[in-house]
Amino acid sequence: MTLYDKIKSIQDNFNSELSSVTDKSLSAELLYNKYLGRKGLVSSLYSELGKINNLEKPKAGEKINSLKNFLEEKLKKANIKSEKKSNKDSSIDLTLPGNHFLEGSIHPITQVMNDISSIFKNIGFSIFSGDEVEDEFYNFEALNIPKYHPARDMQDTYYLNNDKLLRTHTSASQIHFMENNTPPIKIISPGRVYRNEDISVRSYCLFHQIEGLYVDKNVSFADLKGLLEYFSKKYFGEDVKVRFRPSYFPFTEPSAEMDIYWGLESESDYRITKGTGWLEILGCGMVDPEVFKAVEYDSSLKGYAFGIGIERIAMLKYGITDIRLLYEGDVRFLRQF
Repeated sequence: MTLYDKIKSIQDNFNSELSSVTDKSLSAELLYNKYLGRKGLVSSLYSELGKINNLEKPKAGEKINSLKNFLEEKLKKANIKSEKKSNKDSSIDLTLPGNHFLEGSIHPITQVMNDISSIFKNIGFSIFSGDEVEDEFYNFEALNIPKYHPARDMQDTYYLNNDKLLRTHTSASQIHFMENNTPPIKIISPGRVYRNEDISVRSYCLFHQIEGLYVDKNVSFADLKGLLEYFSKKYFGEDVKVRFRPSYFPFTEPSAEMDIYWGLESESDYRITKGTGWLEILGCGMVDPEVFKAVEYDSSLKGYAFGIGIERIAMLKYGITDIRLLYEGDVRFLRQF
């Protein structure tokens, strides 16, 4: 039997079998695979092309291609497809809702920093980012904390070597900025700081601050208090309760700490506020004249500075009772934001 006879025989047999099909769903796989499958009858015809002379090959190849197209068209009209194609089609139900993909979100610490920065930017403050690795001059001495000063005991420092350390406060940023800029100065400096502290519900070995600095003539503590009360109302709402307590910082004089009323409605409230209902969120004060000397500023200038604890603000805003939750990376916690 010649190749052309085989082509005609396959076509005749196919037509006969197709006309006798009664259950298309059961016969689909067998009929498709028998004729058009990878090892089907049409594929076997292509392997026989090598047995005929080169002059006949183009004509024979065209006949085989025509047969293949004929069979595919007949199967398509009869709605008979391979099991592979059938399964693919049946696996898609366009009436079902689409797959849900989890979306990322901004970490609450980052969100709080952005929100606070936006409030101060709207009233004329610029943003200056300092370095996390500092030397003792910028972190201590220029801020009126010389060697062996007892205030250094307040800040357990991570030293990298004899000269370099991880900054313990963003206050070091103000020295860098004042060295290279002349008053008036109105900046905030957000960033991460490090202290070798015991980890508890209230404290962590690293945390975030936003340092604020305003230097000009005729700046008063009343200006500082008004600014921080404005910030508190903008961020926490008009009904927020704040209080200022006298405090001590080597680089400001006079100095104060500002508290926000947290409340005493639960056991965790007592624990986090030490039974007072108030939570400290920032320290502030008038820039000490010794700091101006370190950057060679005129003694007639006045200024105020403040440092806001971002974690404490986040805990107040979102009702977080344990600061450690902000650093554990638990997606069940983070998805709430």
